[in-house]
Amino acid sequence: MAQVSVTINGRNYPIVCDDGQEEHVTRLASYIDKRASEIAETVGQVGESRLLVMVNLLIADELSEAYDEMERLQVAAKNSEQAIRTETREAMETKIAPVVESLAVRIENIADGLESD
Repeated sequence: MAQVSVTINGRNYPIVCDDGQEEHVTRLASYIDKRASEIAETVGQVGESRLLVMVNLLIADELSEAYDEMERLQVAAKNSEQAIRTETREAMETKIAPVVESLAVRIENIADGLESD
């Protein structure tokens, strides 16, 4: 296990993580620190625990919005796929219908010829 030291709101925190994840954890901590600074500038210093709760709520809200957007995009993709399938089916039916009709006429002509013999 690896260990990194991250700084959030001016305080250092030792964090244990999987080997190779140090840069990722550092980048996440940097994002949290940035959001904490933004909130602290807006509301002032409100105490570390309260500030971190506010940061967590803000990040949870961002994550919720991202999930909502992902779900919206998945629905849109599914609807697009269905529309494309419908459009393709209709185009194929339009192309095939005359061929089927022509074959039906030929079959009827053959049947008529056989009946008259």
